[in-house]
Amino acid sequence: MSAPQDQSILWEAAYSRFETPQQEVRKFKRRLMRLGVANWPRDAAVVELFCGRGNGLVALAELGFARLEGVDLSSRLLAQYHGAAKCYVADCRQLPFAANSKDALIVQGGLHHLNTLPEDLEQVFSETRRVLRRGGRFVAVEPWPTPFLHFVHRLCGQAFCRRLSGKLDALAEMIEYERRTYLQWLGAADLVMNLLRRHFEPQHVSMGLGKLAFVGAPR
Repeated sequence: MSAPQDQSILWEAAYSRFETPQQEVRKFKRRLMRLGVANWPRDAAVVELFCGRGNGLVALAELGFARLEGVDLSSRLLAQYHGAAKCYVADCRQLPFAANSKDALIVQGGLHHLNTLPEDLEQVFSETRRVLRRGGRFVAVEPWPTPFLHFVHRLCGQAFCRRLSGKLDALAEMIEYERRTYLQWLGAADLVMNLLRRHFEPQHVSMGLGKLAFVGAPR
């Protein structure tokens, strides 16, 4: 097994301690409702990018969406999903969909795992624009260098705090296993925002509690 695969498995184990699937589904539902996704037509064709275990797809199904698909590079993670959505083992830089075929593409915590910025991000955004129909929507929720996140990082560096909180300890492990891409992402906030605005007309932008929430339409 290669080192990157080892790191991925360790990250997934830490994530399972950080948040159960049920907790993740509830979190995703609350987030999607805040971003107005619950107001979309229920027959919208929606794709979850970097969908992993598929809990974002479960949340969307619980909100009433039926035309759901997911994309992730990990067949191991996709095997943990047991819903009705059709899922593809594929690279989000080369999406397996026809042009102008989808109403919405959503990514929750996948972009900060990209290896190379800005090249990989440009490819994902270009593919997203290609696949979206006119008037479609792109939703992204990702870590963001807010004061709250900096405070959490300081806590993660304190062994005493980690002993007191299993959730904090799991988060610290996750950060360590994805350190290179995670820090690369947080250090490129201006670049990321410029790319988002270049590819998509913003409809909602907010930054709070260590997260960026972005909703936009393809330009």
